[in-house]
Amino acid sequence: MHRLAEVSVDIIDQCVAQGVPFAREYGGLLENRSFGGVQVSRTFYARGQTGQQLLIGAYQALSRQIGLGTVEMYNRHEMVELVLIDGKARGIIARNLITGELQRHAAHAVVLATGGYGNVFYLSTNAMMCNVTAAWRSVRKGALMANPCFTQIHPTCIPVSGDYQSKLTLMSESLRNDGRVWVPAKKEDAEAIQKGKLKGVQIKEEDRDYFLERRYPAFGNLVPRDVASRAAKVECDKGHGVSPTGLAVFLDFSDAIERYGKTEANKQGQHNLTKEQIIALGEKVVAAKYGNLFEMYDKIVGENPYKEPMKIYPAVHYTMGGLWVDYNLETNIPGLFALGECNFSDHGANRLGASALMQGLADGYFVIPYTIGTFLSKEISTPKFNPKDEAFVEAEKAVADRIQQLLSIKGSQTTESFHRRLGKIMWDYCGMARNEEALVKGRQMIRELREEFYKDLYVPGKADEFNPELEKALRVADLLEHGELMMVDALTRKESCGGHFREESVTPDGEAMRKDDEFSFVSAWEWDDKEPVLFKEDLVFENIKLVTRSYK
Repeated sequence: MHRLAEVSVDIIDQCVAQGVPFAREYGGLLENRSFGGVQVSRTFYARGQTGQQLLIGAYQALSRQIGLGTVEMYNRHEMVELVLIDGKARGIIARNLITGELQRHAAHAVVLATGGYGNVFYLSTNAMMCNVTAAWRSVRKGALMANPCFTQIHPTCIPVSGDYQSKLTLMSESLRNDGRVWVPAKKEDAEAIQKGKLKGVQIKEEDRDYFLERRYPAFGNLVPRDVASRAAKVECDKGHGVSPTGLAVFLDFSDAIERYGKTEANKQGQHNLTKEQIIALGEKVVAAKYGNLFEMYDKIVGENPYKEPMKIYPAVHYTMGGLWVDYNLETNIPGLFALGECNFSDHGANRLGASALMQGLADGYFVIPYTIGTFLSKEISTPKFNPKDEAFVEAEKAVADRIQQLLSIKGSQTTESFHRRLGKIMWDYCGMARNEEALVKGRQMIRELREEFYKDLYVPGKADEFNPELEKALRVADLLEHGELMMVDALTRKESCGGHFREESVTPDGEAMRKDDEFSFVSAWEWDDKEPVLFKEDLVFENIKLVTRSYK
């Protein structure tokens, strides 16, 4: 974390040089704003599109290197196996997703930067192609998976709208800077909204419960994501939700629009404007700050968020667990490195906004270029590896056999149906709140689902062709194992901590209760089909005092 803070200023300079348009104050200095979990403005940003802008900047820089011939891209290829020679990572087997051809890639070291495993929940803010396969194939070869149960639930997502939805949409965290979160104080009002008989704008101010401001007066709507998410769940569980499913709360900009309108009127020296004129001015200010997000919400939901409060509900977003790595970002397999979300390194049980972007950029731009040299310096006399070596032949055969196994089941159920059922089990038993009974049951349900998967899966088509159903089957097979490990990890950590909330470990006023004397360690797991093996890496704090933060 100290290193992450050290290189953070370099990240800004790097990204600006790549064309990322960070927001700036009138004098040209970088502007910053508040974010969930902090009471001061300390987050640099690019409107409500920071992540997207950083990606575009990185893509531009990468495209330049491809043009120069220093980088060779393998688009539409997927890593399906890790190759070890004498215990060291020396290459991968990849599958060409267009032709189905298996390809061998040999190297002195392997670097994974393959993202998180949020799609184990099926519905998440991740793209549908995001998966755990590269990391899990490494685990199957002996890499340790650390803290797999630490999952971030993001509070500001567009709610689930139907049984056949395949992903969820994240609304930027920045919206909580100005939006106020509330539900109807009266259950009958909430029920009327759920049935379409009332609208949020019709609920009087005195009949609204701004529950984050009520429960956490010091932080209000800017409490950390895990706290805001659980608070929303509590209100919806009580029957105060505001969507047809009952699983949504309001995020309301009406106060911000009026406040900005009055400020703008003062700037213009206009003191006798009507409320409608003030609101019109305020809407222009809000549009300048969040217009792209409001437009996206309108297109997806079909409601104008300038006139009606947005509906939001928590959803799976980022996974803090991942492959165990050391200070050099090297896993316990020599020569295998993991960067960004696919490692466990920086976030612990919680992740405050913007830090994931920072970790990915820090790992890629300012850590691995230096630390990988420590490994490669000892390989300077090692000759090139031949993809025809026995280790590559065996690894490719293992993949071909795995593919053939899936194709030959010839059952009656699609991969999608298994994935959807896995996601429901994960959300219901290992989601925003967890308890021992549910986790034990959830683990058994996953084991039974995996058994059914290998008996009744149907994958159409052949191995040597474009076959998206086969792609999905390979990924879901890995998610079925990884999901079980998440349950096991959550079961052994009998404390509440950040995104991991055990219902048996709460304070008298219902907040998360850590047990630092028992659980101040990283859980690093070695996979075993029967019973995974736990290795504990103690967390030793020498220069700071470990305390529980209060958001009241």
